Amino acid sequence: MPIISVRIPQLGEGLQEALLVEFLKKPGERIRRDEPLYVMETDKATTDVESPYEGTLVEWTVETGTVLEIGAEIGRMEVAEGVREMPAGHGPETTHQAPPMTAASAGRTAVEVVGKSTVAPADTAGNGVMIPPKTRKYLKEKGLLEVAGQIPCRGKKLMPEDVDAYLAAGGIAAGTKGAVSAVPASNEDFEVEALPQAQIVLNYRLVRGTQVCVPVTVANEIDWTALESARERVRAQGGPTTFAMACWGVVQALKRHDRFRSSLAADNKHLKVFRRVQLGIAVALPGDQMVTAVVRDADLLKQADFFAAVQRQIELARDGNDQADEATTVTVSNIGKASMRWGIPAIVAPAVATLAIGEVYETPIPDGSGFRFAKRVMATLSFDHRIANGVGAANFLNDVKGAIEAFQLETA
Repeated sequence: MPIISVRIPQLGEGLQEALLVEFLKKPGERIRRDEPLYVMETDKATTDVESPYEGTLVEWTVETGTVLEIGAEIGRMEVAEGVREMPAGHGPETTHQAPPMTAASAGRTAVEVVGKSTVAPADTAGNGVMIPPKTRKYLKEKGLLEVAGQIPCRGKKLMPEDVDAYLAAGGIAAGTKGAVSAVPASNEDFEVEALPQAQIVLNYRLVRGTQVCVPVTVANEIDWTALESARERVRAQGGPTTFAMACWGVVQALKRHDRFRSSLAADNKHLKVFRRVQLGIAVALPGDQMVTAVVRDADLLKQADFFAAVQRQIELARDGNDQADEATTVTVSNIGKASMRWGIPAIVAPAVATLAIGEVYETPIPDGSGFRFAKRVMATLSFDHRIANGVGAANFLNDVKGAIEAFQLETA
């Protein structure tokens, strides 16, 4: 029985890469065609990807949490005789199927096909990407025709602006003296270090945030007195921190604000409003890394159960377990732990908002003819303006403020 590759599909025009989130099947399982096989995250959405074949899953060849190029192999399946590997788009079978572009093969004018070789059509880059006559002429002018298959493009056609972007990023013509690798080599002036996998995933999501979000920020000052008072009562017993109590207040506000439990559908015309609150909490790791802990169904938890879940999920995150998914619409960041009074947080996709809570400080409050000092924090909310408008964001943040300032510990 033949064994063929399972590859990341092209689910939308212009997609260049995807984040592999979760495997839905295990090696050895029998898979039906069109049965959900794994979950991937793109700049469009988080998607259950269906199997393009019927057969037996032999192995997964990559790990979850990996950012992969479209067309990259992620696994292998044993299939019936005569079944051919489908293109990255998982479209109809073809007589001659070229493997996806790789660094080694992208620039060839002929491609390996089922043990044979076939000449790529004159109007393609050898990897199935179309090259319009205008672009082909431009490639010739720049001396890039031989490496056309190495040039990333946003759609199904390679355009002159894609060529300009390639050159701006340091790409050069094949055979040019002084050609350099995409990965620099260490020398006497600097040392090259690979980014940790968690940072690669975070970078992918940060870029998604800048590509698909319209970020706007609002801020408000919150009285921290109620939380400090509650913390003093439970400190000796190792009770919840004031930050965990603040997160409880965020959950109460999220119950009342549908927009902050929503994400924009791929058509940009509909909202997916999640019924439950999946609260994200940013967790710092050694080496200046960050992952997201998630408290699932936080709106259904009793207060004591919520505090236990916060502690449990943060401990999982400290082991490098990033828990965010599409339903994690709001993430809370404790920048006060780093002695920051306030800051403008980034929106880390798939979240649609990030709330940064700064360090506690004392501020003078007028009191009759004198002053008294009270403890305050600054809460800064960055949100996607496509999901909520300024008034809606202000109302949400004011509800967070109200829930925190009115906080009371529940008795068992």
